Amino acid sequence: MEPPRGFLASLWSFLRFLPFFIGLLLLGIIKGVIFFPLIFLIISIGNSAIILGLWPVHSVWTYCCIARAKQLGPVLKIALCLCISVILILWPLVGIVGSILAGAVYGFLAPLIATFEAVGEGKTDVFRHCIIDGTLSSVERSCTVVRDFNDVCFHSYFSVMDDLRLQEPPNGKPYEIRLLYIPGALLAGLLGIIVDMPVVTLLALYKSPYMLLKGWHRLFHDLIGREGPFLETICVPFAGLAILLWPLAVTGAILGSMVSSVFLGAYSAVVAHQESSIWLGLCYIISSLSIYDEYSNDILDMPEGSCFPKLQYRKKGTLSRISSRATSFSRPNSFRNPPSRLPSFKNSMIELKSVELLDGLFVECKKNGELLVAEGLIRPEDIEDSKSSTGGTGVLSIGLPAYCILLALLRSANANVEGILLSDNVTEITTTNRPKESFFEWFFNPLLILKDQIKAKNLSEAEENYLRKIVLLSCQPDRLKILNLTPPETEQKHAELDAFARRLQGITKTISRYPTFRRRFVSLVRCLSHELAMKNSDGQLTNGPRAAIRTRSGLVRMFSQNSFGSRTNHQGADMD
Repeated sequence: MEPPRGFLASLWSFLRFLPFFIGLLLLGIIKGVIFFPLIFLIISIGNSAIILGLWPVHSVWTYCCIARAKQLGPVLKIALCLCISVILILWPLVGIVGSILAGAVYGFLAPLIATFEAVGEGKTDVFRHCIIDGTLSSVERSCTVVRDFNDVCFHSYFSVMDDLRLQEPPNGKPYEIRLLYIPGALLAGLLGIIVDMPVVTLLALYKSPYMLLKGWHRLFHDLIGREGPFLETICVPFAGLAILLWPLAVTGAILGSMVSSVFLGAYSAVVAHQESSIWLGLCYIISSLSIYDEYSNDILDMPEGSCFPKLQYRKKGTLSRISSRATSFSRPNSFRNPPSRLPSFKNSMIELKSVELLDGLFVECKKNGELLVAEGLIRPEDIEDSKSSTGGTGVLSIGLPAYCILLALLRSANANVEGILLSDNVTEITTTNRPKESFFEWFFNPLLILKDQIKAKNLSEAEENYLRKIVLLSCQPDRLKILNLTPPETEQKHAELDAFARRLQGITKTISRYPTFRRRFVSLVRCLSHELAMKNSDGQLTNGPRAAIRTRSGLVRMFSQNSFGSRTNHQGADMD
């Protein structure tokens, strides 16, 4: 749908749409008011109970992991324990307040959003969906929110802390604080806060009128022309609300700048300690003002440059690294050549969502997992191990997702595409249509680099098969020996493939900490359990009906939902 051209056509389109929009808004508000109490209680009480119930365990285990961390020195451990104490004391208060706010916002907005989604393009029986959408489905999703939050506090937290506890120090030398430079670093950090906080606040106040007027101009222009966020029906209420609440957004940006200035200035202590120089810490204080000024100019699309000098605050050994980092704060091409505002959300280029990609990953895990079950590479003990609280050997929790990601990388390298080609051989994830979430950026660029490295090695079919197997079963070296894989021709190629496998499994381990990963993984284990049970029971048919019945009943007991570990028993019903 192209936006109308001309003022009269745009005004008539807006007036014709207004009653339709108001009706949907009132219906969504009514549903939000009705279901708000129940959703609010589920999220606020559920998340608060998880926070309070796990807080003693989190506190004790955090101190234990810091104390046993091999990559931290003794003085740094003491400093971290003192700093982490403040966070652990504030966590219950901040978490409970955040749960209450999240329950209030989600309880009211979820039915409202679902009401506008019901009239989206391609929907049938619109009237019925406008009435029922966002009612029971919002209640179910609120339970899913609590379940995912529990997975983060339980599985993701312990995964991160296990890495801290078990990882070896880089180059065999642990990180340590040098006591001699601590007074100078503290002085530089204090001066950084004293200087940066008022100056950054003044800069934010100086630029706030420009931000207010430019934001209103853009939003009102889109409102009249039904462009940008106002083109899609579901986005209209939030875009309209943005006009009314834009002064609050500007105020929030000012407050955010004030808070960030504390950390920006305090980082001068880190610079002074790393470079063993108070002078370089003071140079960073001035440079940080220039960095903030340039960054805010980029955000507001103001002229480039800064009135503050950018001094060199790193020694020559790290100059190249800092120069590249400073370049990233300069105006990128996207600001020099802003995209046209005419294309809508229905552009031919599909913008992918991280949740959709995660769903696609588990679809591939299910499909490839069934094939691997048929080949005998996934065994009953892998299923049982995956149900344990720690994820067992990792063949399913890490190996199978890494295996599926590797197939995508090999497919992309062989197809000579710029991004990562999905299994449909049509959709490609590139830097332009990738999800914009920060979490996705943590592993998307490393995957692109890994794909290019695999492509540069020009692997043979035997080497690709070897790489697939070690990615899947590297945690089970005995099973790799049984497979009698053909090793690479040279020791160098062997080491390179092992390095690829380790890096890919490390990236996959990061993905496994995504809030919704555990819930989807439990569903995957159930599907593979059923597939393995059917495979084994079919294999026993030749031994007669009694043997088949015994085998099937035993496998059903083995792979029943009740055999899941205590961490998964209380996760609730699967909400997918």
